[in-house]
Amino acid sequence: MSILLILFFTSFFGIIIMIGRKLVLLQNGQTLERKEISFKIPHLEKIKHLTVKNMKKYGHMSLVTTLRFYVRSMNLLKNKYEETKIKIKNFNTRKDSNGNGAEKVEVSKFLKMISEYKHKIRAIKQKIHEEENSS
Repeated sequence: MSILLILFFTSFFGIIIMIGRKLVLLQNGQTLERKEISFKIPHLEKIKHLTVKNMKKYGHMSLVTTLRFYVRSMNLLKNKYEETKIKIKNFNTRKDSNGNGAEKVEVSKFLKMISEYKHKIRAIKQKIHEEENSS
């Protein structure tokens, strides 16, 4: 706490000394020297023209970049999808001693039974739908 008070008072006295020097200069009749910074703004038409020009240029660049990224990512996804499809297709084949795909692995009876039930239910739904449409 005492360190904060010491820092506060030293900075306070420093500010008082700086203001005091400026007051002494004013009392002696000396004026403060001011440097004028010339900040020139170009005409609004030039600003508008440059803004539109840059917006078109960067808009075109961002559009091209976005389209390139989209095409490359879709191509990558398509290739990965094909590779995954081939891997899944090869996953269900047993390999013989030569490494050739000899036979397909049989799907479990439970899954086969469920798929048969799905087909039967789908056929029944189609018949009901056809009967409703014909009535």
